[in-house]
Amino acid sequence: MLDDFLIRATLAGVGVGLGAALLGCFVVWRRMAYFGDATAHAAILGVALSLGFSLPIPGGVLVVALVMALTITALSRRGQAMDTVLGVLAHAALAFGLMAVAFLPGARLNLESYLFGDILSVSKSDLALVWGGTVLLALWLAWRWQALLTATLNPDLAAASGIDPEREQLGLTLALALVVALSIKVVGALLITALLIIPAAAARPFARTPEAMLGLAAVVAVASALGGLRLAWVLDTPAGPSIVTCAVILFALGQIVARLRRG
Repeated sequence: MLDDFLIRATLAGVGVGLGAALLGCFVVWRRMAYFGDATAHAAILGVALSLGFSLPIPGGVLVVALVMALTITALSRRGQAMDTVLGVLAHAALAFGLMAVAFLPGARLNLESYLFGDILSVSKSDLALVWGGTVLLALWLAWRWQALLTATLNPDLAAASGIDPEREQLGLTLALALVVALSIKVVGALLITALLIIPAAAARPFARTPEAMLGLAAVVAVASALGGLRLAWVLDTPAGPSIVTCAVILFALGQIVARLRRG
């Protein structure tokens, strides 16, 4: 059954959507959108290094994303102006990555797939990587849920309860790097942050509890993946941008419904 590329693409989209939704709620709660953007842009540099040294691309992307995430975390602890630092690091990583890819023989032909994803070329090994990482992320969130939630909503209360907010932040940083590495083949480096933020933002007006928001975000993400693939098939458009477009449409519809309910 997995020999059909459309089935592999669908499973990959659902897997990445679930992983992004699980982490996206914390990205929205902690206002880490720019943080995620910088980490995602670093993925292109990871692709270039992987191709240059003949290493597995997900591994190279994960290492560079981790380095970027840890660098940002270290700078934030020193009281740097984070909006400026994130802007500089994000664009620097993207520029260096694009320049490095340009020097690699034959890499230019594949550059668009790394920027916007190429979900239709997902292999069985890619699928195993995506779902393995998503299951690992779900288990980690189930284990650290209460501590992460407390550290996110009230760091002082977390510290008083014996929870180390910085340790939870570090765990979230590592998880974000993992999601970036898993997502680059599906939606690409430029669209990963959108998949992290939009489903969570769409779910927020309708959720009364953090758990409900997580569940609704997962539903929106899966619906976006399925709808985006259908849209790409019907209109012959790139799959990655089509998935994000569906997520934006669901977000817009959700905002309209939320306003009507308030009115």
